[in-house]
Amino acid sequence: MRYIDVLLARWRRRSPPLWLLICWLLAAAPLEAQQTEDIWLLDINGVIGPASADYVVRGIDAAAAAGAHAVVLRMDTPGGLDKSMRTIVQAVLSSPLPVIGYVAPGGARAASAGTYILYACHIAAMAPATNLGAATPVQIGAPGPLPSAPRERAPEDDDEPPDSRFEPATAMERKIVNDAAAYIEGLAQLRGRNSEWAVKSVREGASLSAREALQKQVIDIVAADMDELLTAVNGRVVGVGDSDYELDTLSARLLQQEPDWRSEFLAVITDPNVAYVLMLVGIYGLIFEFSNPGMGVPGVVGAICLLLALYAFQVLPVSYAGVALIIVGAGLMAAEAFAPSFGVLGFGGIAAFIIGSIILMDTDLPGYQIALPVILAVGAASAALLVLLLGMVVRARRSEVVTGLSTLVGQLAHVEQVRHGAVLVRLQGELWQVNCDRPLAVGDAIRVEAAEGVILDVKKVEGQAL
Repeated sequence: MRYIDVLLARWRRRSPPLWLLICWLLAAAPLEAQQTEDIWLLDINGVIGPASADYVVRGIDAAAAAGAHAVVLRMDTPGGLDKSMRTIVQAVLSSPLPVIGYVAPGGARAASAGTYILYACHIAAMAPATNLGAATPVQIGAPGPLPSAPRERAPEDDDEPPDSRFEPATAMERKIVNDAAAYIEGLAQLRGRNSEWAVKSVREGASLSAREALQKQVIDIVAADMDELLTAVNGRVVGVGDSDYELDTLSARLLQQEPDWRSEFLAVITDPNVAYVLMLVGIYGLIFEFSNPGMGVPGVVGAICLLLALYAFQVLPVSYAGVALIIVGAGLMAAEAFAPSFGVLGFGGIAAFIIGSIILMDTDLPGYQIALPVILAVGAASAALLVLLLGMVVRARRSEVVTGLSTLVGQLAHVEQVRHGAVLVRLQGELWQVNCDRPLAVGDAIRVEAAEGVILDVKKVEGQAL
């Protein structure tokens, strides 16, 4: 035994890294256990778009990678783009941890796209004095909601469903509404919530307050603040994937995750007004570079801005007819500068430019419309530049010609040289060959009658020889 003790002592003295590794593992275990108690808070404020979708998707993925216990989506949104909404819903449905939807603070709303997201969450909660609903899809390019006004029910319509009066008029509109109704009904059935009202919110644009939503089993909880919400959800069991997940939120640490630089940058460039200005800077920068090759800076800046604008447009509801009209308008205004047509090309370009700007965003969502003052300001600046350019053209045409062959006509000169039958005179510091119907000698005076190429037609002036 004494021999074995000696060997163990030597092994301990010679193997300190192993002891350090064991100590590190023991110390790291409590940290890992503590990390799983974190609850991540993600805020969705304003119109739901590509930036919101990117922020939520990456936030849920990061929370799962960090071993968070749950994610809270705190919402205050009037709605947004269908594509971005579906991206968020898919991220919630595939999340490996519970996602709690919470409409807050008081006075907030989860309208339109926000209603779909709230229905997709494992737990739906609202603060007092909030509302949800009005989930009727807005058709791209349509002047308003798809469903037509309710018609009066005739006696022979008694067998129709109650909401058939709200059916849209055209086949395409019916397809869009039916698709949205089936989508939210599937989410309601998945979470065990009121699917009848969900369909009504799509077909009739119905809305509910927080208390009414709780009574109709549209949501699960009404909580005044975050502490009350975490207390209310504690101990609840929700289905996450194929397994049940029990929430333990009383000892959890709430971590608010702010959007990072990527989400902020995406939010800036996908703003319709910013994307519109970037496109204009790109177009005019390239036009200026092509008209003055070698400058470099306008071309580089224009190319970068145009690429950023194209990236923003591919995630925004853009009308390509509007893009084409803007490009044609800018091209016509540039053509006016190089081939003056006294306003025909220029003002036609301005008209095309303004019309294209108005119809550029192919949606009625308020958050994705280009501000009319921006369009008018750009149009007015283009018109002012065009008027200035036309004024310069008119003044140039009215001014006296000071260069070119035409300025030589009528000028007097004297024969300077006669070489092998060729008569040469000096005008404007250069020697010119001249043709005359009379013989000329050195010193004879001449008057230029016409100029063609490098030969001048002249007449001899009597009495003015040198």
